[in-house]
Amino acid sequence: MIQTLLPRDPVARALTFSTMAFAASTGIFYTVSVLYFTRVVGLSAATVGLGLGIAGGAGVLGSYLAGRWSDRRGAHRVQVWGLVAQALALAAYSFTSDVVSFTAVAVVVSAGRGVQSTARQALLARWFTGPERVDVRARLRVVTNVLIGLGTLAAAVALLIDTAAAYRTAMVATALLLLGAVVPLVTLPRRVPGLAARMLADAPSSPSPSPSPSPSDAGEDGAGAAADAPHPLRDRTYVASVVLNAVVAMQFGVMTVGVPLWVASTDAPTAVVSALLVVNTAVVALLQVRASRGTHDVRGAGRAVRRGALLLAVACVLYAAAGHGSLVAATALLVLAAVAHSLGEVLSEAGGWGMAFELADPRRAGAYQGLSQTGYALAGMAAPVVVTALPIQFGTPGWLALGAIFVVAGAGAALVASRAADAADAQPVQEAAHLGS
Repeated sequence: MIQTLLPRDPVARALTFSTMAFAASTGIFYTVSVLYFTRVVGLSAATVGLGLGIAGGAGVLGSYLAGRWSDRRGAHRVQVWGLVAQALALAAYSFTSDVVSFTAVAVVVSAGRGVQSTARQALLARWFTGPERVDVRARLRVVTNVLIGLGTLAAAVALLIDTAAAYRTAMVATALLLLGAVVPLVTLPRRVPGLAARMLADAPSSPSPSPSPSPSDAGEDGAGAAADAPHPLRDRTYVASVVLNAVVAMQFGVMTVGVPLWVASTDAPTAVVSALLVVNTAVVALLQVRASRGTHDVRGAGRAVRRGALLLAVACVLYAAAGHGSLVAATALLVLAAVAHSLGEVLSEAGGWGMAFELADPRRAGAYQGLSQTGYALAGMAAPVVVTALPIQFGTPGWLALGAIFVVAGAGAALVASRAADAADAQPVQEAAHLGS
């Protein structure tokens, strides 16, 4: 845990401190935002949902464009831009008074979040190599989950006071925390002299900052030999990986949207929802780093996604069964489902990161990670629709259909990873045969 909270690598340490502030801000925002928009600003729930839906589209676009910006300007700079944009927009929520201003601010918040997320992935892809990438990414996810929980607890103060001033104060706190998240990153290039050059280099070969090509060697816009690299949208293997992992990533919508709605339809008490979220947070905190081991290998990453998808399918079956049990049986089945779901989550996420990193062409690390993050953003938009259209509307058949979708997507991801690994293994043999002839 000490290595997770205080890593030795200066880049990992800066990302960790920044993630702490970002996650705490997110926890507060998720807790108070809807009440702030409806009770203080005076918007209807339908209006809030529509505005956030529009903003989600901006998040998808920001995720994609940030990949190109990261390759051209440096992922460390782009991540700072994304955080600053979010912080200023969150502060602007204090001045929103109608649907137009609310939607405009929400668009900037969501776009900034997409930009920041992609830039962080691109930074990880360029600075770290091999198992370090997924290990650092896993530790950041642990920090994120824990600090979101702490932010949620802090926001409970505003809920208890339940006044407009309390909600406004909480919203301002989210903006200040995000500005705090900028500080460790904005000073990073001075503390790590090789960072800026590495962010613009064509293909980093080691996590140490020396020697690295200078920005001038990489071309005026930092692209260099990346111009010869394939565009990620033309890389069929990578596109297939993104699509399949995005389908599996819809599991986040199951926990945040599907489970609360489903619990309300069972004989289990609604308070169980909080317990299930605690189970999820605990499993991620305890096992995410362990689950990431070996996923720097493409085959291992594919297997992790497949195993995670199978566990998600098991969770779907258990969720469905909970709808047919008594209070005690339903509660027990829901807890078991949450455990299976959480185990599936940590495995599929670790495998997805491994595939996103290892299948990418390092000459266009930002563009590839931008496409990967776009897939996750689209999954986040689609998940509520899919979850409500299947399990919530059709009950047990819907849960079984959703489980089948996870299984097919996980198996497809494993197949893509296996074929990519086979192709990589065959390439040196083909090159040796060519030289021999």
